[in-house]
Amino acid sequence: MSNAEWNVIVIGAGAAGLIAALRAAERGRRVLLLEKNRKAGVKILMSGGTRCNITQATDNRGIVEAFGPPGKFLHSALAALSVEATVELFEVEGVATKVEETGKIFPVSNKANDVLQALLRRLDRSGAVLALGEAVTELGVHEGRFRVETSQRVLSAGRVILTTGGQSYPASGTTGDGYRWISALGHTIVPPRPALTPLLTRAVWVQELRGVTLPDVRVRIIDRQAELASRRGSLLFAHFGLSGPVILDVSRVVSGHPKPQTLEVEIDFLPETTVQQVGDELRRQSVVSGKKLLAAVLPAQLPRRLCETLLVLADLPRDRKAAALAKEERNRLVSVLKALRIAIDGTLGFGKAEVTAGGVALEEVDSRTVQSKLVPGLFLAGEILDLDGPIGGYNFQAAWSTGWLAGSSV
Repeated sequence: MSNAEWNVIVIGAGAAGLIAALRAAERGRRVLLLEKNRKAGVKILMSGGTRCNITQATDNRGIVEAFGPPGKFLHSALAALSVEATVELFEVEGVATKVEETGKIFPVSNKANDVLQALLRRLDRSGAVLALGEAVTELGVHEGRFRVETSQRVLSAGRVILTTGGQSYPASGTTGDGYRWISALGHTIVPPRPALTPLLTRAVWVQELRGVTLPDVRVRIIDRQAELASRRGSLLFAHFGLSGPVILDVSRVVSGHPKPQTLEVEIDFLPETTVQQVGDELRRQSVVSGKKLLAAVLPAQLPRRLCETLLVLADLPRDRKAAALAKEERNRLVSVLKALRIAIDGTLGFGKAEVTAGGVALEEVDSRTVQSKLVPGLFLAGEILDLDGPIGGYNFQAAWSTGWLAGSSV
């Protein structure tokens, strides 16, 4: 098609871009979807350990609340495409879904490619044109229309939907290109920072426990004595530090802190029990299981390797018997079980971040249409917006819903 024939150009064929393009095309718009990668939906394929956590089993209010105060921006988007409607969209395309214990909704096949292929099938039926391997180099406004320069041509359109994502997983192509273009058009960019990314620590004992997973702990990020964030969930010890859903969920406050090296992560290994209960149980075990090794009588849900390490951190020998546990020894052990603090060195950054915090300031975007308040005809959806939620499908839902609203508004 010639330049004049495009009603809408969508830039970025990720989750938001794919759904925005197909929605706009189904409404009769002549749509071109540009993607600089040689395949669409690269991050969809990577997500959820290549399983793609489509959304979370909650209602619209649950999604809004998960994003905190900025979540109210999503009301209109979720009214346009709810959690239930999102699941139905994929089910209709042949992607059967399942809800896991955490509330995460995955394809039954556990294959992210099934999710991507469903979107590509519907995109193809919609009549939208997908151009792969065509990077946008400039975006501007000329004589009332958008001028889009690519690596191959110069295009023109009356409407543009910008879905270039943030800066997370830059190897997938999300290198923050959109920030430069939209900043030049007058928009404010809240400084991007990595979110849902692992934490670094130099604590040798953490690295020695690499591979150990704990399904249920509570973690807090502490700045001196102030709590900056708290979450409960699964934790993974790694060679670089700490990972797992519970760590990813608190990482945004670390990456956003001016001096992350001054922070500590506090771990409660037994969130179901109180300090008093743990102390009482240790006192009881000291009497009834005195001949056993102390590491063997610690709570059964904790791996033996971890128990032995916790003894050392409590200044007790690994081969300490349970008998005659002094009050001071018991208190030290309770402390490491319920409130062990680890110094933080920062995060693994954008390279391993699942989403980007920061982006286009929400007050400059009309939440009813996701159209720019500053540049008529420019719509913004997905991760480029200053919206980031917890792990569990929330960020995908925001992408699906804002993308659908953009496609419904052009």
